[in-house]
Amino acid sequence: MTDHEFRPSTAIVTGSDSGIGRATAVALAEAGLDVGITWHSDEDGAEETARLVRQRDRRAVVTRLDTTDAPACGDVIDRLADDLGGCDVFVNNAGVNGGPAFFDTDWDTWRTTVAADLDGPFVCIQRVARRMVAAGRGGRIIAVTSVHEHQPRVGSAAYDAAKHGLGGLIKTLALELGEYGITCNSVAPGEISTPMNDATDEDPHDVHRPGIPLGRPGDAREVAAVIAFLASAHASYVTGASWTVDGGMLQMGPQAGSHLTSDDWRRA
Repeated sequence: MTDHEFRPSTAIVTGSDSGIGRATAVALAEAGLDVGITWHSDEDGAEETARLVRQRDRRAVVTRLDTTDAPACGDVIDRLADDLGGCDVFVNNAGVNGGPAFFDTDWDTWRTTVAADLDGPFVCIQRVARRMVAAGRGGRIIAVTSVHEHQPRVGSAAYDAAKHGLGGLIKTLALELGEYGITCNSVAPGEISTPMNDATDEDPHDVHRPGIPLGRPGDAREVAAVIAFLASAHASYVTGASWTVDGGMLQMGPQAGSHLTSDDWRRA
């Protein structure tokens, strides 16, 4: 197989009942892919995503996925791939956010966060990767991590650890799966206007963020556009990378973003 022959037709996007996951499912449907959609607690949201995919004349298959239930979550991915007729693109977007400070993190919270954001994704990605290798058509594996894959944030010990781990896993897979024509990349969003950030109906262009060089949060569709590129044949020579989609926030240091309340830094 040569790189230019990669023509994806099926994708699975986990956690696609809202936010970045929904925007990604729609973007991939617009690119001509049938999409597997998963939800954990918002079935209605997943059905709305499916409606948007079908509106673009692509198939949508919906199922519930709990990434804390490993290794059983891998069986869910296998069934979903069977229903789709394969999986050329896998986008790991499902996970949980935040968490208390280190000394306030109890064992159950630690395990739940790491299970949802690292253990479950490992199982799901491994199942999909085996299918991609067996199919012999190459593939795209993309993990939605966070800017906190790269820089920590106070009060997010378990989340930061899991996202660092997921980013490291993807880099290792880029080494191991490259010979099969499978690229593996991360997308690391900053502050994005999504339900996870309590901004379901918020227009990011109406929000001022002094701590972000572009001066505002991001839109889920701006993250989805990067994912759609990485899922395409155009990204055939991109692997092992982590793409930050953060309006430049990482350049400000780990405690910037929504924490700065003044633009004074721009004139320092």
